[in-house]
Amino acid sequence: MNKNLYMKKIGEKAKTASLNLSTLSIKKKNSVLRQFSQYLKKHEKLILNANKKDISNAKSKNIKNNMIDRLKLDSKKIKQIRNSIKKIIIFKDPVGKTLSSWKRPNGLIIKRVSIPIGIIGVIYESRPNVTSDVSALCFKSGNVVILRGGSEAFHSNKILAKLFKRALKNKKCDENCVQFVESRDRTHVDYLLAGMKNYIDLIIPRGGKGLVKKVLKKSSVSIIGHYEGLCHVFVDKDANITTAIKVVKNSKMRNVSICGAAETLLIDKMCLKTHCKPILNQLIKIGCKIIGDKSIKKFISGKMKIAKEKDWNTEYLSPSISVKSVNGVTEAIDHINKYGSSHTDSIITKNKKTAKKFLSKIKSSIAIHNASTQFADGGEFGFGAEVGISTGKLHPRGPIGLNQLTTYKYILEGNGQIRK
Repeated sequence: MNKNLYMKKIGEKAKTASLNLSTLSIKKKNSVLRQFSQYLKKHEKLILNANKKDISNAKSKNIKNNMIDRLKLDSKKIKQIRNSIKKIIIFKDPVGKTLSSWKRPNGLIIKRVSIPIGIIGVIYESRPNVTSDVSALCFKSGNVVILRGGSEAFHSNKILAKLFKRALKNKKCDENCVQFVESRDRTHVDYLLAGMKNYIDLIIPRGGKGLVKKVLKKSSVSIIGHYEGLCHVFVDKDANITTAIKVVKNSKMRNVSICGAAETLLIDKMCLKTHCKPILNQLIKIGCKIIGDKSIKKFISGKMKIAKEKDWNTEYLSPSISVKSVNGVTEAIDHINKYGSSHTDSIITKNKKTAKKFLSKIKSSIAIHNASTQFADGGEFGFGAEVGISTGKLHPRGPIGLNQLTTYKYILEGNGQIRK
């Protein structure tokens, strides 16, 4: 089959499915999600066998360990996926809600009502759980989704999408509400981005810098997502040392390969003597490499690489962190706004006035006080799951959950009013 024809057929099926999906009740949508969750439990062995194929292929191609960690599924991860679905089922229908309503002097009633975005194309890498999270969130929010996962997770993604389609069919719903591009041919991605604006309303890229760069360059439709996760932790002079150690360790080392992992640590010059060594010693102890400026070097007993300009721009996604001494909160804010990626940044301080200044001046979509940057996650926000994190200035920002996958329209109710 002609490559473009294959993608056009997916687009046409998506359009029909979108019309069918708009008539489904919340009860019916939830029954599909329950069925999908049951299939995940019933066919766990099948899913893990498919995942083993992907892991084996990844190892034969010498793919980095942090990428393999993202790729790997086990019983615990499948349970987590099912828990996410369970949470999504509990949420109220995000569609058809009256967001606001008012009456004009002429008696005209104006309502702002939530509606689905329509057809969403999601292009992602590595993580197979994205297939189920995105399918569940899009379906419940009334959106049809076209999934194009990374080739390294092809078998895992394929079986998860197949099980969702089976759940749709079982509940007599249009199985094309969720479609997976069953091809590793990269020209399909190009066509999805550049040739399907008649079918797709929104593209969400979820992956590394290279993927997002490609999507930004080639997409003919609107995009939401984030370029990279260059997250910071700023340890203020009024930081509690125990809190600082705990938060910095977790922000960097809990999971080094996620976009919410801290990549740069800023320490106030006023507390270098008291805070720098204890914090860095704890990081070094658990295998983190320190790349610091000359002021930081004084507090490191072993060898340390001196940071260059490029280190402040680097998303390591590994056990490495850039460390810089700054002259108070204002310099910390300036550094973050210059080098950060508008993702997630945290301040550790007991001073509420300093915290308020930091939280209001940081340009990021998520600003945190006295907690880990690794809370930058839809599940941790209570959204059940997320399609991704958006760092753009326009709607939505931060984790994209159910309500963020809706837009709105205005409904005007009159009784014969005419404009003078």
